[in-house]
Amino acid sequence: MTDTSDEGRPRRPRMTGAARREQLVTVGRGVFAAKGIDGTSVEEIAATAEVSKPIVYEHFGGKEGLYAVVVDRELRALTEAITTALTAGGSDRQTIERAALALFDYIEGSPDGFRILVRDVSGESPAGTYSSLMSDAAAQVAYLLSDAFEQRGYATRTAPMYAQMLVGMVSLTGQWWLETRTPAKEVVAAHVVNLAWNGLGNLDERPALDGRG
Repeated sequence: MTDTSDEGRPRRPRMTGAARREQLVTVGRGVFAAKGIDGTSVEEIAATAEVSKPIVYEHFGGKEGLYAVVVDRELRALTEAITTALTAGGSDRQTIERAALALFDYIEGSPDGFRILVRDVSGESPAGTYSSLMSDAAAQVAYLLSDAFEQRGYATRTAPMYAQMLVGMVSLTGQWWLETRTPAKEVVAAHVVNLAWNGLGNLDERPALDGRG
């Protein structure tokens, strides 16, 4: 016999604790992406998930706890994708291609997650941030560039600076593509690599500004 409420409407099956937690994470990701942590309330999260506020507090202690879980999951997913791309071997160009496409793949698969990671947050935020992730990625790129620079006779001490440039270019292009979604991610990645690769392939050994106007 179907379980019904006092009004005769069928009751929704009761979720397990784990399922409810996952539901709240999914709901929280969407709300935080749209409004940020400061613009989001526990009441809104609970209403969207169709639960009472105490349920949210029970699982996460409040919106800050839920936000921390959402950010941690997104950072882990993006970190794994970028690290895999940078350490898979192959030529320098292939490494750049994989790393650029890894970011665009993540943006396509988790746009709300990326919006959360790149948004400036004025309230409580976890220790791990998108900027720290990009700094870690730049460190890995700098390590790769150091070998390439040494082989080509460039000053290896400049590799970290060039790594910041490359990572910043890909990151900002990703933020732009998040909103435009055109052209296709493969096309955007190809253009990023075109600029990066052809730029790196024709570096001046001692670059200087061409006059100051």
